[in-house]
Amino acid sequence: MDGGKMRPRLGIFETFKTKREELTGEAQRQRAIIVCLATQNNPAQCTRTAIAQKIAQESGTVWKNIYSGIFRDLDEILIPLGIVSEAGRLPLKRGPKALQEKGMPYYALTESGLLVSLSLDEIIGREKILEKFFSAAKNHDSEFEEQIMTLVRFVPRFAYSLFKAYVKAYCDGRIELLPLDKRRFLEASDETILIQKEFLESFASMPKTEKEKTLNFLKGIS
Repeated sequence: MDGGKMRPRLGIFETFKTKREELTGEAQRQRAIIVCLATQNNPAQCTRTAIAQKIAQESGTVWKNIYSGIFRDLDEILIPLGIVSEAGRLPLKRGPKALQEKGMPYYALTESGLLVSLSLDEIIGREKILEKFFSAAKNHDSEFEEQIMTLVRFVPRFAYSLFKAYVKAYCDGRIELLPLDKRRFLEASDETILIQKEFLESFASMPKTEKEKTLNFLKGIS
C-alpha cells in the first residue's frame, strides 16, 4: 500500500465466484489488451482507440462501449504495474489543437508485459515473444534461457504451463515478476506441473517396452 492507495492488481486469471471456469469481463479485457500489444508492431494499431476497435471487432460489440474500460485498464492497472508503457506519440492533423501538439500516445509491452503475455494460451507464436523477452532481459541466466528454449521446442505446452503458473503466482501477490530467477520460476509450479514433472522423469527411466505401452495408452488423448 502506498500513500493510502491499494496497489493495482493484474486480473487476467480472475473468474466469477459462481462460475470458476468463466473469466470476468475485466480479465478478458486485460488479456485482450496484452494480446493486442504482443502481436502488433504497427504503432497506429497500439493507441487506445485502435486497441478498443480491434477488441470490439473480435467480440462483436461497439468500440465506444468498451473504450472507457480499455482506458481504465491501461491507466489504472497495466501502466502503474509496469506491464505496459507509453512507447511514443503519433502526430495528428485533426482534432483539438492541444492534442495535435502533443500527439496521440501509443503503447507497448514492457519486459514484464512480455513475460505476462507468455502465460496467455490465446497468443499464437509465443516463441518469438520469448526470444524478444530474453533479448530485452538484463543479466539473465544464459543456461536457463537455453533450457527454456529447449522445452519450448520439444514440449511447448509444458513450457508455457510453467509461465502460466509463474504469472498466476504474481497475480496472487506471492512473487515479483522480475528478475526472472530460475529457482523462483520453478517454485511457482502448481500441482499439475508437478504431476507432469513426475511423468517426464518416470518415462525417461522406463524400459523400451514400457514406454511403448505408455505411448499406446496415451494415443487416445487429443
